[in-house]
Amino acid sequence: MQRVRGAAVSVDGQTVAAIGIGLVVLVGVTHTDTDAEAAQLARKVHEVRLLRDEQSIADVTGSAVLVVSQFTLYGDGRKGRRPTWAAAAGRDVAEPLVDAFVSALRARGARVAAGVFGEDMRLSLVNDGPVTLLLEV
Repeated sequence: MQRVRGAAVSVDGQTVAAIGIGLVVLVGVTHTDTDAEAAQLARKVHEVRLLRDEQSIADVTGSAVLVVSQFTLYGDGRKGRRPTWAAAAGRDVAEPLVDAFVSALRARGARVAAGVFGEDMRLSLVNDGPVTLLLEV
């Protein structure tokens, strides 16, 4: 998760999602993740005081979250020259959980933009600080 001044995702040269001030959240899903964990993570993202002046997305009017699915967060490069993605959940598990995370954020009142699951995306952002935080449940 990164605090940003702005961020956008494009697919095939077309912008599919963009935000101004807020958070970019790269979401990785593993085989044992659950809907309850997606909801818990959404609560944490919504309430974490990572924006300027120790404020959260819930506190700053006009702020937003850009969610991008990223299976490579579960890559393991400890062995050899090629990472393995064995710990990353497949599409049938991961896509519904990313959708559940986005829905849970929206249910909390967050403005949410999202990339396109499984697509080759280009992410551009202006990191604010820079501030980056690994958030797990």
